[in-house]
Amino acid sequence: MSTALGKPVSASGGAPPARRYRGKNKGKRWTRDKDIDVAVIRLPLDVHDPGARHRTEGLFSAMWSVKRALQRDARDAVDAYWAGDVRRERDAKAWRLQLGLSREGMERRAYRHMENSRHLAHHVTKALVMHQADEVFETSVSRHLFPDASGRRHGRPRAGRWWDYTRIPGRARSHTISRKWETFRLHGTLAGHLDTYRNRNLDRTVTTPEQAAALPAGTGVLEQPRHLPAPMRPTGRIQTGEVTAKDTTKTRAATWWDHTGPLAVVFTGGAGSRRGDLVLSVRLPSGSGRWPRLVHFLTNPATWHKIDLVRRRDTSAPGGWAYEAHLMVLSGGYASPATKARRAAAAALERVGGIDGNVSNLSIVSFPHTFDPADGDVETTRIEPSDAELAALAKARRKDRGRRRALDRSRRASNPGQYRPSKRQQARAERRQAAGLPQRIVETPGGARAANKAGVPKQPYRRDSLSAGFRLDRARLAEAAATQAAAKDHRARRIAEEITAEHGANLIVEDCDIRTWYRRWGKALQATTPGRLITALGRECEKTGGRMLRASTFTTTLSQTCFCGEKVVKTLADRIHHCPACGLTGDRDKVSAALCAHVHLTDPDHPSTARLDTVQARHTQIAFHEGLQEALSSQPQRGARPSRGRTHAAAHKPDASRHGPLLDKTPPPGTGLTPNETRPANERHKAHVGTAGCTEPARHPAMPAPHRHRADITALRDGS
Repeated sequence: MSTALGKPVSASGGAPPARRYRGKNKGKRWTRDKDIDVAVIRLPLDVHDPGARHRTEGLFSAMWSVKRALQRDARDAVDAYWAGDVRRERDAKAWRLQLGLSREGMERRAYRHMENSRHLAHHVTKALVMHQADEVFETSVSRHLFPDASGRRHGRPRAGRWWDYTRIPGRARSHTISRKWETFRLHGTLAGHLDTYRNRNLDRTVTTPEQAAALPAGTGVLEQPRHLPAPMRPTGRIQTGEVTAKDTTKTRAATWWDHTGPLAVVFTGGAGSRRGDLVLSVRLPSGSGRWPRLVHFLTNPATWHKIDLVRRRDTSAPGGWAYEAHLMVLSGGYASPATKARRAAAAALERVGGIDGNVSNLSIVSFPHTFDPADGDVETTRIEPSDAELAALAKARRKDRGRRRALDRSRRASNPGQYRPSKRQQARAERRQAAGLPQRIVETPGGARAANKAGVPKQPYRRDSLSAGFRLDRARLAEAAATQAAAKDHRARRIAEEITAEHGANLIVEDCDIRTWYRRWGKALQATTPGRLITALGRECEKTGGRMLRASTFTTTLSQTCFCGEKVVKTLADRIHHCPACGLTGDRDKVSAALCAHVHLTDPDHPSTARLDTVQARHTQIAFHEGLQEALSSQPQRGARPSRGRTHAAAHKPDASRHGPLLDKTPPPGTGLTPNETRPANERHKAHVGTAGCTEPARHPAMPAPHRHRADITALRDGS
């Protein structure tokens, strides 16, 4: 072909042939059955070899550049879509297709970025680029253009950060053509891994993974070296079993599909054509206690579906990143025999319960499903952080604060010209100048960032010079945050298991927006994490065979209603429920949780259809009577904010007990003030008081409520 006026033409002088794309699949498309569950297992990868680590980092860098380019294209296309009012009103779908705001349009953009770049083809494949485009469309474009079930839309797409890019989506294997994986593939067998890295002290009669899984917990099964060697690709000829016309057996060249040794994740493509395949060894747990789970996931390769390559911050790993392979399998998750027995017992409980989430606790109250005292009693549970958990949280906060201060000092020391001296440093310089002393250079200024009159920094933070110590401290901070989040998730799962084992799997909770709580109370919710608890409880109810329903607070108003049907108006500062009509007195949260068990939903999927059955609630109050009064009578919750590892009672009374979750002795509800009400109030800034008539809660039970007047605060502090 030759060119004329910069345009390619064919040898015959005609127009160049149009680019051909692969058409639609003419065969029957494979779809996953709805009855088949999906589970994911994390497989740690050993990336100690400098060459393999360099190629893995290059793969993540190339895929991040593709995702960033796609996010910027999506942002510009979305802005053009909303700017075209006339075309959008005429035919919104055609306007979206013209702008490329579709799955296929995002894939075409990704292909063009890959073709126009000269280096991306050395690292990635078109399959990876295509699935990255699909992820950007699903997580950014689609969620912005189309509202969800609640009518909410996400914000306009924006480019992410390099440190937040931790996952490369892989392409699923073909379930219609055998041995077809277009991206990351898992090769090897669990039995081959056991034979290769067998523990020297393991009994020789244990030859299969099933036998290793049956060993007592604590038995060493594997003895893997510190650096796992990457398996070699099989070579030679393999007999296929077919017979030719000359009565000879056909053979073929060996491939990775013939590898039966230790497990490894293989990526063929990109730079693999010149430097070979990228092979990353898989490290499995050595103890026998984890082997039943490995047998459940890894013994049947037919259930393997896809692999995503994931990285996480790890300061002890070479390069500062640890890599994992998230293997998705077409089967349910693993459950131990003890877990199955516990869930079976919870499913057999014929109870219905209600949950009331709060900033500092979680209250659960359940009744028999017949609401008859002959079938069971009222069960109540309050979940609140213990003294040890509060002390650990306070310690973690101090460490986090110290790390952030170290990061700030390091940034200031590396970029002294971008910060102004503090008031103390400026006063010291003025005193030296007045005394005739030479000017002293301030190596670490402690003042504000150098900015213009509008308050915009003169130099963006991304252009600052960062030292190696700063990067190490930043990685440690991210790693500590991930560790704390994992610990909170584990705690939430354990609490959810205990709740379902005691109250059953049929629960109702108020539909509250946790984000509003965080805007109001902030870090105070880190002690209780109500959102994590409720989410974990919902998953546990589904796994047990029940369901956790959500009831709207606008149609039920549980916190302002009594069992007798009367309205009992309370502010958020009032923690005791006292009904003047029927005389019921109890903890506000437990009363709301008990009423939540009497809520009925016309449509279980829509919280707005919830209604409180006041007739049934009144019947329950009459039937249970004293048992209900005793169950709902308890001490109001204490503050969720730890004070240097000490309880609030111990902070005000040196001889108070520090071992229990409760405070001092509390008078019966309705007979006197609780320690939370008699404790001296901390004086607050004037800007936070003086809002008479406001029903917003205080940030801490020990602090005065925002709706109180300063005169009331002074009287409360003086004991009058």
